[in-house]
Amino acid sequence: MVLALEQDLFTDPWSERMFRDDLKGDGRSLSLCLRSGRSVTGYLIGWFVADEFHLGNLAVAREEQGKGQGGRLLDHALSLARSRGCRLATLEVRASNGAAIALYRGRGFREVAVRKRYYRDEDALVMLSDLGGGWPC
Repeated sequence: MVLALEQDLFTDPWSERMFRDDLKGDGRSLSLCLRSGRSVTGYLIGWFVADEFHLGNLAVAREEQGKGQGGRLLDHALSLARSRGCRLATLEVRASNGAAIALYRGRGFREVAVRKRYYRDEDALVMLSDLGGGWPC
């Protein structure tokens, strides 16, 4: 169900193997899923690296977008990251994805770099958020 949602939403979707690798339960990855009945309506995948949380993927079904689902997933992930002692959160986002950028800015992320052609056909903005660990902003 997650893979089908990924393929519907992204032009360069993750493969089934990429998802399986992140679901191994080694304590370094975080996988969250929102469901409505039997349907997956959203998911988030990230990694804990030392004292940082890196958001790898956040997706919400088209019919659920704009209803706060992405914010719920992100808020929960950032709360878990803080509880694990993470000081920073980082992510990459398509430069054209205004809705996602607005969501991230609203959660304290700021743009710190650009990765040219990160998505093959488009640049990525690298965004960073201080999770209360004293990072100089």
